[in-house]
Amino acid sequence: MVRTKKLSSLIGLIKDKASQSKAALLAKPNILSFQLALLRATTHDPHAPPTHKDLSVLLSLGKTSRATAAAALEVLMDRLQSTQNSAVALKCLIAIHHIIKNGDFILQDQLSVFPFTGGRNYLKLSDFRDSSNPISWELSSWVRWYAQYIETVLCISRILGFFFVGSSSSNAEREKKTEQISGFLNSDLLKETESLMGLIEEVSKMPHCLHLNGNGLVDKIYAFVGEDYLSATKEISTRVTEFRQRLGCLSFGESVELVCALKRLEDCKEKQSRGISGNHEILLKGFWGSIREIRNLIGESKDPRETGKLGRTKSRMSDSGRFMDQDNAKLYRHSVRFGSERFDFTCKGIPVLGITESYLLLK
Repeated sequence: MVRTKKLSSLIGLIKDKASQSKAALLAKPNILSFQLALLRATTHDPHAPPTHKDLSVLLSLGKTSRATAAAALEVLMDRLQSTQNSAVALKCLIAIHHIIKNGDFILQDQLSVFPFTGGRNYLKLSDFRDSSNPISWELSSWVRWYAQYIETVLCISRILGFFFVGSSSSNAEREKKTEQISGFLNSDLLKETESLMGLIEEVSKMPHCLHLNGNGLVDKIYAFVGEDYLSATKEISTRVTEFRQRLGCLSFGESVELVCALKRLEDCKEKQSRGISGNHEILLKGFWGSIREIRNLIGESKDPRETGKLGRTKSRMSDSGRFMDQDNAKLYRHSVRFGSERFDFTCKGIPVLGITESYLLLK
């Protein structure tokens, strides 16, 4: 067994050297540095992950022209889809994930439209198998799962309109994003929330490590996915907080859909990877507590046959708004862009003071 591993490592090393020599002779000058960095980052070693230096070089083409970035990305995809080695495939996926998280706009934009059809099995790795040795066989399951995971991240990013994983945003950016979300229609807010839940569900399907404890490749994936997991929970929390403001104006169907989505999300709690939950236990505890709380608020409902709502809470409606005909008020609520009850309107669409603001003025 030891002799077989040594022979496999030697063969992989020879392949790596041969690939780098070939690239130095045949690669296009404008992407030569990218291709050499890619080959160094995607060696056949099944234990060592790409170095931060090599991954950083891959991002350099994001500061060049769109045509050069597209050519570089094509080289990366060709290496991913032509290899039969699980270590090389995983390292290519790590490189793609690194671009999603840290790349400049041009490189990310090219990635988001490659190939132009997109869709299911975007990376064409659902049938990947490497049976050369037990470790490669186990890494193959990680290739299949990780490819599906990255496809999920790209799909969610298309729905949101931006890459939601990556560097932490500033307080000003978060406040701006929260303000934008407050202007979404209920249906759009539900769509985004459910799409983000798809990432939590995908993480719960992460393969188990039988012989890969301490494997550098797997540890690198754990680190990347853990950061994404936190980003997704923050985005979900922002939208759940907005739903809390809207409980009084959600239709019965919307409330049921939200409850089902939250239930689906809570089902992932017990399945989530220990490597993810263990590293961020305190932050995730608060997240799951907020999800449970909003579910309870919706569950404390009146008879839906009487109210047409599930989980209706007391509305902060102005005095003038209380005299509106109930049916007309419902029609008006659906006609305005802001579904949140933080915005009080009269039937003419003129902002009016809520209960708290009026009390302060009178005081």
